[in-house]
Amino acid sequence: MIPFGATCGQTQKVVDVVWTKRTASRGAVDRSGDSGENVRSRPRFLKPDLLVRGLAEVRLDTLRSWGIRGIIVDLDNTLVRYDNRTLAPEIQAWVEAALAARFRLVLLSNNFEERVAAIGSHLGVPTVSNALKPLPTGFVRALRVLQTKRRETVVIGDQLFTDVLGAKMAGLRAILTEPLVDRDFPATRVLRMLERWVARRHG
Repeated sequence: MIPFGATCGQTQKVVDVVWTKRTASRGAVDRSGDSGENVRSRPRFLKPDLLVRGLAEVRLDTLRSWGIRGIIVDLDNTLVRYDNRTLAPEIQAWVEAALAARFRLVLLSNNFEERVAAIGSHLGVPTVSNALKPLPTGFVRALRVLQTKRRETVVIGDQLFTDVLGAKMAGLRAILTEPLVDRDFPATRVLRMLERWVARRHG
């Protein structure tokens, strides 16, 4: 997310850089395997290592082959819908399988502590709230919780400008999911609208 307080000019400069090389379609993809899609034609800091439809489609054996030990998971519209705390059965099962496979997990969210901690407590997973993504600070806090090295850690989330951008700025791998629902927090809706506008402009 573009930091609060940024001027219109600063915002436009960031967006122009992000989308200059983007194609008319919303990111050219290469469907090279059933575990996800490799993303091309994006600037390096907005290029996820994998694109999947949802968290439950992230294969743990793929993460293991990457040498991953720690997983940083976004909360709203990645793990749960932004407007409730109920986990879908397949996502609950994925988290349980990841923990059983001895991966270390932490929830990283820009949301407030009460909501984040409640869901983390339900899952038995530590949390980092008020993360201020995409600034690297929250990701560094998550790494301290996981006690894993950057090369051993992956970020999974549904937003390009917070999860992927923040992960890349922090030197981490990133997996981009589709949002669980089309509805978002007001600030996020603005970013999604901005993405569509810039895609048309640079198409």
